[in-house]
Amino acid sequence: MRNKTWIAGVALATAAALALGGCSMGGGSSSKASSSGDADGKGKTITVWAMKGDYTDKTMDAINKAFTEKTGAKVKVQVQQWNGITTKVTTALSTSTPPDVIDMGNTQVAGFAASGGLMDLTDVKKDLSGGQTWIKGLEDPATVDGKLYGVPAFAAARAVIYNKKVWADAGVTEAPKTWDEFTADLDKVQAKNADNKDFIPFYMPGQYWYSALQFIWDAGGDVAEQKDGTWKGTTSSDKAVKGMEQWKEFQNKYSSKASQTVDTVDPSMDQLLADGKTGAILSNSASIVAAKEANKNLKDDDLGTFAMPGQSGKNQKSMVAGSDWAIAAKSQNAKLAREWVKIAASDEIQQKWVFKNDGWLPNSVEGLDKAMKSADFPQVQKGFFDAAKDSKSTPASPNWATIEGDKSINEFTQSVATGTSSPKDAAQKFDAHLDEVLGKKG
Repeated sequence: MRNKTWIAGVALATAAALALGGCSMGGGSSSKASSSGDADGKGKTITVWAMKGDYTDKTMDAINKAFTEKTGAKVKVQVQQWNGITTKVTTALSTSTPPDVIDMGNTQVAGFAASGGLMDLTDVKKDLSGGQTWIKGLEDPATVDGKLYGVPAFAAARAVIYNKKVWADAGVTEAPKTWDEFTADLDKVQAKNADNKDFIPFYMPGQYWYSALQFIWDAGGDVAEQKDGTWKGTTSSDKAVKGMEQWKEFQNKYSSKASQTVDTVDPSMDQLLADGKTGAILSNSASIVAAKEANKNLKDDDLGTFAMPGQSGKNQKSMVAGSDWAIAAKSQNAKLAREWVKIAASDEIQQKWVFKNDGWLPNSVEGLDKAMKSADFPQVQKGFFDAAKDSKSTPASPNWATIEGDKSINEFTQSVATGTSSPKDAAQKFDAHLDEVLGKKG
């Protein structure tokens, strides 16, 4: 497994989401993909834009080889940098000869779909998925107004990462499966380390809004939803407020008071895990790599993972990062582009290359199960795979990235964690901002 890929991909997907701010590129409707006929590509070449840090060269080569063998067409791969990619894609999609296939962060798709720059793939979804059940955290953000504009490429899910020795010293030797077991285990860890004032049972910063959304979802709420064609904030709904109350209770009890006003970077929660200053964190697999790099004595066997239990009686829906493949609406090679994407999303490529070679989570629930049954499956990754089976992402609004960029969502969760505002009051204020930003048409 290519550990560096886990770090780069997740970090860059996040950076891409933050970059996608502002209004959409204008009006227009995306063209639809035709589902009839085979793609004859003899003498033709398609262009694929692949983001740096996503698929490795070996994986791209495997896809291209299978594509050429089936269609006779060749592939020109152009690796793109995340910095400035939004402007570059916007410009490219407005031309008459855009790249045929584009690698996009899962939260990027909605913005480009709203502009009319991406092809509507709804009619060929069954063909592209091959009957697989795609991970919701990748499919949902690529589905705008009920239409599909992106095909899941790979995922990285959030789960609990814990220090097995710290937990074992407190008498906990098995990962919890329910909320009651989870909190009982944390109580034991907290009691065992009561004399260590620097120890934090479960480090969850007050600005860590990813974690707050999982509590909101578990309570049956959501941060925003589309009503009559307009996006509206819904964090002040009864269910969402209940989720924030539960999040605050958990954060205040098991994290530190100092953590209520900070994010995950300063101090680094990966460093705290590496130093043994916290018993657990909620993060993706990049944190395992980062913790091991920060503490060379830390091994995979020293760490465990499990899907975050919820008070609903089920696991919390995991916040997922990742990428989707999109086809330009003005592609001159639409059928060939569709065939390339179909191969990239296929079970064979996902298992042998995306999972085993690159270290990403496969793009489907069936793929996750299949990967976990492989003889060389790394057990330290189990929690991420379990979590990804029931996942979610941010609202598929073209303007969502503005909410991340202006840090209003960080301010929202921090105000709840610190108690400067009640969950209800903070949510009403945040909803007003969501209505203003997400309701903009451009």
